[in-house]
Amino acid sequence: MEKWGPTKNDHHIKDQQEVDQWVHSTCNLCSIGCGCEIAVKENKLIGVRGMQEHQTNLGRLDPKAKDQWIANNSPDRLLHPLVRNHEGKLKEATWDQAMSKIVDKAKEVIQEKGPNGAAIYSTGQGFLEDYYTIAKIGRAGIGTHLLDANTRLCTATTEYCLIQSFGSDGVPASFEDLDHTDTVMFFGHNPAETGSVLFERVMTRKKKTGKPYMIVVDPRRTLTAEAADLHLPLKPGSNLALLNGLISEMIARNYVDAPFVQQHTVHFDEMKETAKEWSLEETMENTEIPIEKLEQAVEQLGQTSSLVSTTLQGAYQAADATATCVAINNLHLMRGLIGKQGSGPLHMAGQPSSSANRTVGGVGTYPGNRNPINPRHLREMAELWNVEEDKLEVGPEKGIIKQIEMMENDQIGFFWNIHTNPLVSLPNLKRAKEALKKPFVVVQDPFLTETAKIADVVLPPAMWGEKEGTMENADRTINLLRKAVEPPNGVKSDLDILLDFAKRMGFQDKDDQPLIQYETPEEAFEEWKKVSKGRPSDMTAMSYQKLEESRGMQWPANEENPEGTTRLYEDFQFNTELDYAQSYGKDIITGRPLSRNEYKEKSEAGKAIFYSTPYYEPSEQPSQDYPFWFNTGRIVWHWHTRTKTGRSPYLDNAAKEAYVEIHEEDVDQLGILPGEEVNVTSPRGSIKVPARVSNSISKGTVFSPFHFGNFEKEQAANELTIDVVDPLSHQPLYKNSVCQLGKDRGRHRVKNGETLAAIAQDYHLTTSQLMQANRLIEDSIVEGTTLEIPLKIHEVEVEDYSIPFDIKT
Repeated sequence: MEKWGPTKNDHHIKDQQEVDQWVHSTCNLCSIGCGCEIAVKENKLIGVRGMQEHQTNLGRLDPKAKDQWIANNSPDRLLHPLVRNHEGKLKEATWDQAMSKIVDKAKEVIQEKGPNGAAIYSTGQGFLEDYYTIAKIGRAGIGTHLLDANTRLCTATTEYCLIQSFGSDGVPASFEDLDHTDTVMFFGHNPAETGSVLFERVMTRKKKTGKPYMIVVDPRRTLTAEAADLHLPLKPGSNLALLNGLISEMIARNYVDAPFVQQHTVHFDEMKETAKEWSLEETMENTEIPIEKLEQAVEQLGQTSSLVSTTLQGAYQAADATATCVAINNLHLMRGLIGKQGSGPLHMAGQPSSSANRTVGGVGTYPGNRNPINPRHLREMAELWNVEEDKLEVGPEKGIIKQIEMMENDQIGFFWNIHTNPLVSLPNLKRAKEALKKPFVVVQDPFLTETAKIADVVLPPAMWGEKEGTMENADRTINLLRKAVEPPNGVKSDLDILLDFAKRMGFQDKDDQPLIQYETPEEAFEEWKKVSKGRPSDMTAMSYQKLEESRGMQWPANEENPEGTTRLYEDFQFNTELDYAQSYGKDIITGRPLSRNEYKEKSEAGKAIFYSTPYYEPSEQPSQDYPFWFNTGRIVWHWHTRTKTGRSPYLDNAAKEAYVEIHEEDVDQLGILPGEEVNVTSPRGSIKVPARVSNSISKGTVFSPFHFGNFEKEQAANELTIDVVDPLSHQPLYKNSVCQLGKDRGRHRVKNGETLAAIAQDYHLTTSQLMQANRLIEDSIVEGTTLEIPLKIHEVEVEDYSIPFDIKT
């Protein structure tokens, strides 16, 4: 295929040093999966450069990616295990001491509370081989079904919407489809900041050809929305109202591929009946989008010959999350725009390998897109792992929010947290902090994060560049990451830690042989391939050597597709056959799992399933006490909770602290100064952060990045967020929280002879700031006047980042 644009040479090498060796790898931050090479000198990482031959990025790297190696050399890396002593302090220990304590506690908890007294909570930044080992240890070793990851926070809805509509996980479209499509709809997705290389890919083509037509659905006027042909600035929580209205009008105008619907889908008429309830006028009332813009969207989506729709946290972390993404699937199915070049849903992932965790079963899923309540699938897994079937039987899936509740009720006694920082990333942090005081907590992390500080044992693992394995990006591409350097002395890879745990626990198969018999990442991958055979995510045609030579392959890759598969469902055969499907699905409203018989009645082998998607407003709404919507998200300079990016001086200087964006009319009405610290309060907590005046958000809405927060001084946006979850995916609905804003000010009583200038100087303000804070119109004051004095003013910096191309030229 012709390259989508010119190659670039994005790189960052420490002090422009000579490089001893360049090592094949993949970026370990966002889910785009950019190929890169690691610069090595004297067994040290000294830089990175984009891989010009890698089709995903053609040598491009975003600002975070260019500095990802810096954290490896950070002086505050943990180089020894830590164990909490009798005085309650974390002290250095040997690996044997730390692992013995972990194993003793795990055995004790399993004995007292049963297998489901132990939980493993992992990451979206790990390797496929680690996730597969977690799945095997958790399911066949411990026997717990409490496996989850921060994948739950960023991408669980992707999985569930795909299972509902198409029978299994696996994103139908590919990044390559963005090079061909006539229309792209970024729905709750801001790739200019969350996946800037992907955004540049789209903009490169747009500048050259004028295509694709870009629709952006987002309450904020983000950098992505600035570049859109059509921006739909909907009211928070009204995603599904918008889609129902658009679909209803498209059906009314006969923008439906009737032959496709008849031959390849079921239940279109039921969906059509529900959609009938929506008019464009009603849609306008619910979304607050002008009807002219809704008309434009209907015509473009209804008549375009090809369409790629992407989604991310704006869809996944809002009301009706899974139903919203199912509605997008409905839209593609009724237009027949799936399984064709340039068309299909491209529901994104947040983290670099969260997709792999879903694929191999390190989270709530079962390996290879298997259905854990299908006896045939359970028997397959038992045979593949050589264990008894009853060892693998599971109860209801329980995500991290449900696990927090279980901790509160003393049902979980052992909690193993791997490469993630839930005491910054979880919603309603006050509740999470209290709950995590109850179980025995193991944290596996290179740094003493906020979560590590409360752990009973901390294990220091190897980082990116110091271990080998594979990752799966957002469009099913498996990429290989070679080890560039040895990890520091005293540090072990995640896989080695997991294998040591399994050995010490004495996990065995039914022939009394060790449950886990592989020793290296490549051996783990080869075993996983056997588990994947015949399943949607079949990887039997892959190998480490082939992955490196081809610079990534998309599953399925098997005898039929030895070089991988660019897009799914090109034969219009969907994975909905009763004994092939990954799940029997769930009720779209309540999230209740359907029975085998219910699914049998609802499905037809090989046909995609339409669902009716009734709209329900968010459970929390602005009120007199909390009049503002509170929205959170990412910024281009940081990743997740800044465990890595916060250790780059360049990235840290670009965005040092949390803040709250407030619409300029709201700022004026409340009398808030730019840079002034304000109290942002929700029903769950309060933070104090500087204000930024913005016209990129709607009046009545505020925005704060979620990357920041620790126990000492930084304010965490997730002190405020709601922990209500979507009924199907159990993903928290961060985006639909409410808050109030309050000025943080002292009071000053004017003394005889005091001037405004003198008072301003005393409080380190300018005279104009003091006048503005008190709505004074002249530089004169009277003795006895009481002035409101802002307690702190921050210098408001404009972030040095802009859209790569001016598409208007």
